[in-house]
Amino acid sequence: QVQLVESGGGLVQAGGSLRLSCAASGRTFSKYAMGWFRQAPGKEREFGAAISWSGISTSYADSVKGRFTISRDNAKNTLNLRMNSLKTEDTAVYYCGASGTMELIRKRSFDYWGQGTQVTVSS
Repeated sequence: QVQLVESGGGLVQAGGSLRLSCAASGRTFSKYAMGWFRQAPGKEREFGAAISWSGISTSYADSVKGRFTISRDNAKNTLNLRMNSLKTEDTAVYYCGASGTMELIRKRSFDYWGQGTQVTVSS
């Protein structure tokens, strides 16, 4: 069992930066691939970024590639997402999730996910 709690969301101007964090409980955090997905009002859930259990491999959606950086610290059971050059279209609720593989995360299939944190980017 893994419980996930996101933090770090907020209101930021376009072009600004935010750093999201996801705190995980449970001793099996390091066994899971992790990822971030987002959902804007009226839109489908969208994959954002994924990272392997070791942290060596990462994957990004084209919409965030080059602007967002995913990282994890297995010793601290934390997952992070550094978001730079934010755009108004990045406005959404951001969720962290755990799954068996990065491929499942890219397909937006999660075993566990958090409650989400709101990110609002103003123009």
